[in-house]
Amino acid sequence: MKLVRPLLTLFLFASFWLPLQPVHAARPEPNTPIRHFIVLMQENHTFDNYFGTYPGADGIPPDTCMPVDPTDPASECVEPFHIGNLPIEDLDHSVVTFRRQFNGGRMNGFIWALRLRNHDGRIAMGYYDGRDLPYYWNLASEYVLFDRFFSSAHGGSVWNHMYWIAAVPGTEKNSIPAEGFSNDIVTIFDRLNEAGLTWKFYIQNYDPSITYRTRTEVVGPRAAQVVWCPLLAIPRYLDNPELFRHIVPLDEYFTDLQNGTLPNVAYIVPSGASEHPPGSIQAGQRFVRSLIQALMRSPYWWNSAFLVTYDDWGGWYDHVPPPQVDEYGYGFRVPAFLVSPYAKRGFIDSTIYDFTSILKFIEENWGLEPLAERDARATSIRNAFDFTQPPRQPAFIPWDWPPPPPTPEPRRSAVFGLYGLTVALALLTFLIPARRIHFLRRSLSSRRSRPSTPTHRGEGKR
Repeated sequence: MKLVRPLLTLFLFASFWLPLQPVHAARPEPNTPIRHFIVLMQENHTFDNYFGTYPGADGIPPDTCMPVDPTDPASECVEPFHIGNLPIEDLDHSVVTFRRQFNGGRMNGFIWALRLRNHDGRIAMGYYDGRDLPYYWNLASEYVLFDRFFSSAHGGSVWNHMYWIAAVPGTEKNSIPAEGFSNDIVTIFDRLNEAGLTWKFYIQNYDPSITYRTRTEVVGPRAAQVVWCPLLAIPRYLDNPELFRHIVPLDEYFTDLQNGTLPNVAYIVPSGASEHPPGSIQAGQRFVRSLIQALMRSPYWWNSAFLVTYDDWGGWYDHVPPPQVDEYGYGFRVPAFLVSPYAKRGFIDSTIYDFTSILKFIEENWGLEPLAERDARATSIRNAFDFTQPPRQPAFIPWDWPPPPPTPEPRRSAVFGLYGLTVALALLTFLIPARRIHFLRRSLSSRRSRPSTPTHRGEGKR
């Protein structure tokens, strides 16, 4: 009895106290087969600059000729031209240049706006095609190409990267404030944390010492990682170790694929392989191929999606007027394509999207609340998927354009026909020499019985 009374008291206390403890919600299951969503943001190209001549897409209209000066009716004009190996430069892509190129929706100021910024504006009319971008064009032919994917903002990288993670521009100016972005800005990673979902922000050539607090002391392009990963410009993401540990070097992407630790949502930004002019587009393609093929070779392929897009238009020509949804955007179209075992095959998706459509898909897939008005009104990229079909095998994309035709599988009847022909030839090969030897023996026997008058010509014929 001495032991029973204390145990009973402990049981009654526990039954009263335990229900008062907080219960952590179970990690939400996705609403689609996509359990891992990866998105890479490259740099500074328009849709027409990369896919303007892609078959079936809304590309460069015939007879396009951009006036050098849209204010002069007698101005000469410049036609689109293939860039190939011609040298290019980093064209101005400021808010002012956007407005002049957009020109009230007339879309006729692409050369003029750059000339006002002391650039050779004719470069803006250049484009690449499948000869220059074979890997991307082949990906599009196998998976999904978006030809109505707009940048979220009129400006360059700062605003657009902020829309990509938080559905807001972050600041009235297209630049990082000296004191960093407000800690009150809610990002998609906050929503993922609240739901118990995993995430990482992978950075190529990452240097954790470079943040908004130190970037002015850094010489060279390395300071740009603060622009490409805006979390490095939000104080609480730097000061809270639990948040800061999610920002990691790109090498971890490959080890996560190998070790079974790929997060639910992965954001990736490049460094040297960003395709930012005058950078190499071939190096960019090799970089993207390394990321996608690593996913294809992993067990994660079967329930993942990988989206590639570009942060802004980079000053290049595009012919489609972007819808103006508010004072900040949209900006011009950018290249975007989706790779997934559930992606529609060879599909060109003409739905209107922007970077907040990426957020919308994440939110709908895992049942998360919107971050701001933009993503609440955005259209999810779900139309690019076909979840009624089983996941398909990965297609390792060739580097040549057009791709070599697939080798057809032989029909069963053709296989057996070929097998029979092989057997017949083998029999003939055996029988013909045997009959010939028999004939020669008879011929020699009869020759020995006749007078030996040589007939070299006749013998040579036998």
